[in-house]
Amino acid sequence: MHPGKGDGEMPEKVKPSFSENATRVLERRYLLKDEKGSPTETPEEMLWRVARAVAKAEERFDDEQSPEYWAERFYEVMAQLDFLPNSPTLMNAGTPAGQLSACFVLPIGDSMEEIFDALKYTALVHKSGGGTGFNFSTLRPYGDIVRSTKGVASGPVSFMELFDHTTDVVKQGGMRRGANMGILNADHPDVIRFIKAKIEEGKLKNFNISIGATHKFMHAVLNDEDWQLLNPRTGEVVESIKARYLFDLICEMAWRTGDPGMVFLDRIDELNPTPNLGHITATNPCGEQPLLPFESCNLGSINLSNMVSPKREIDWDKLEETVRVAVRFLDDVIEVNHFPIKEIAEMTKATRKIGLGVMGWADVLFKVRIPYDSEEALQLARKVMSFINKIGYEESSNLARIRGPFPAWKGSKWEESGVLMRNATVTTIAPTGTISLVADASSGIEPAFALAYRRKAFEGTANLDYVNEILLDALKEEGLYTEALIEEILGKGSLKDINLPEGLKKVFVTAHEIAPEWHVKMQAAFQEFTDNAVSKTINLPHEASVEDVKKAFLSAYELGCKGITVFRDRCKEDQVLYVGTKPQRDVIGQGYVKPKKRPPLLSGRTVKIGTSYGNLYLTLNFIDGQPFEVFATLGKSGKDTQAHTEALGRLISLALRSGIPVDEIIKQLKGIGGSTPFLEGNALILSLPDAIAKGLEMALGKAIEIKDGGDMCPVCGAPLVHVEGCERCTSCDYSKCD
Repeated sequence: MHPGKGDGEMPEKVKPSFSENATRVLERRYLLKDEKGSPTETPEEMLWRVARAVAKAEERFDDEQSPEYWAERFYEVMAQLDFLPNSPTLMNAGTPAGQLSACFVLPIGDSMEEIFDALKYTALVHKSGGGTGFNFSTLRPYGDIVRSTKGVASGPVSFMELFDHTTDVVKQGGMRRGANMGILNADHPDVIRFIKAKIEEGKLKNFNISIGATHKFMHAVLNDEDWQLLNPRTGEVVESIKARYLFDLICEMAWRTGDPGMVFLDRIDELNPTPNLGHITATNPCGEQPLLPFESCNLGSINLSNMVSPKREIDWDKLEETVRVAVRFLDDVIEVNHFPIKEIAEMTKATRKIGLGVMGWADVLFKVRIPYDSEEALQLARKVMSFINKIGYEESSNLARIRGPFPAWKGSKWEESGVLMRNATVTTIAPTGTISLVADASSGIEPAFALAYRRKAFEGTANLDYVNEILLDALKEEGLYTEALIEEILGKGSLKDINLPEGLKKVFVTAHEIAPEWHVKMQAAFQEFTDNAVSKTINLPHEASVEDVKKAFLSAYELGCKGITVFRDRCKEDQVLYVGTKPQRDVIGQGYVKPKKRPPLLSGRTVKIGTSYGNLYLTLNFIDGQPFEVFATLGKSGKDTQAHTEALGRLISLALRSGIPVDEIIKQLKGIGGSTPFLEGNALILSLPDAIAKGLEMALGKAIEIKDGGDMCPVCGAPLVHVEGCERCTSCDYSKCD
């Protein structure tokens, strides 16, 4: 049934049901708080706050249903966890801040005045809770002349560092740090400097970076042709290099650090619905939202897991109804939004772009028993996304007939096709890191990253075991469920090496069990029916080669993706140092250091740390005030685990007696992940090595900070995974970009 038709009666109001983890996320991120940081609303009240604030837009239009009706409809789809808007809408709707959009693109001119105007706008956007994207290709290259000062230009990368530092200082909406996308076109003279920009640890840590690639560049790569680098100030050729050399360097750096990605600018601009307003040269931080200068977009995602019927089929009627309500919701957001600057308000209202996407795709495939890495999954992806796009267009067109088309409709591609549209774009596959935690759904269109984990209860000492609910149901249906099997799954985190039917193991796969080409194919399948772009990370195993990265990038281009990001597992452990222009690894001295002898009497401190294997008792002994040796034992542990613990203690002692600083030892051990994480108080213990590192910190009475490169959550210390073009914590609500 089309929402808004019929007798207007509402079903009995739904009471939201959130998991323990979702409630923690809501309390930390979304619920309004008093000056002491205590929540002043419940999750249900938060949903009503958002629903009523957005439905106020309905007062401006002549509709047969009242704003109160739509407030209830909006509340209902959110309370049922069928649809959730982007984080700024949940945080700010119905508050004085009132800034509800997630993504923005800001222009940067080549003058000092224009650069610092952009910097000011960036600070205002980040303060309001949004993320920003830029194309720095208009800036003159390093060493170019600056006539007004008789000096030389410092180049795009140096100015990016200024934006990066500003982002560090300004905390987004009091909730999170800002995120940026920096793009430099492949023909800019500073492109090599840009490609290597993030090889230095901690540099541009608030930026995702991507190379802006045209069809001409990609053809030059494929044909091994020369490639000209052009000064943007003069248009003159500065240098000619091999396109394939540049592409190889892009792939090598992506292999080493996860950056840069690639953005296929011509493909984006070919599908620009409003070419009359200009070219699209930049995207938001995760790459899924190409935007014109000063445009913003508000996003929301449908929980596809809730669109599967008990018969393991897509409930197309429910999906249609949810799409229609969601499109109306997102269009209403534009009406009630408080934009950070007038230029953004004007451009956003001119095009009225919205981005309706999805989450829970991996859950859907689990429920319908289709492997992620299969042609059947790709076919279902196309069917689902084409349906969402089609219904989204219908609803936007319906709204246009009542409310009028977007103001820039004349001269747009929609006018050329003779279709009235309320919104220049309708669909986007955006990151859903935090809202997917709220909805207890898998992230976006990403595969699952783990099927099971273990942690300690918040109160008391009992362990809480979490196993994917859909997997549990499948095991029970197949008559395979046993406590011993669940314990084995908890120990390994996946089904890969467990004696189970192959059909089940093919369905319940995790991200690193899926070959990279299937990641790219899935992204391309969704992109085929998505107006804007798709946020997804192509996850590669640690042993993947640079050639694997090249194949992924070329495949993404050939299959019609608008951009691509790859991340090789633990790639930052392979950091290299640069001396001049050649990469060189640290050289370890050849000399042997003789360990100091142990005196007969030492004093020290003993601490106790909970782990999933039992309590760890760690003693750190000192000599002349300096750490000298470590003894580590596990209570109630098996012989093998105790042996490993004792071995670690002996090796740490040897390192300390050989002059290795204890801080360096902690940095090596801290954050190492294991198959059974354990929550001890407010600290997440990831593994025995991680427990020993935390025990050393306790004994020393200080915490050792690990800089970027450790892939650890800054909130809880759990491993970060790279999904949807962004970093997300595996355990808490931390997400760098949403």
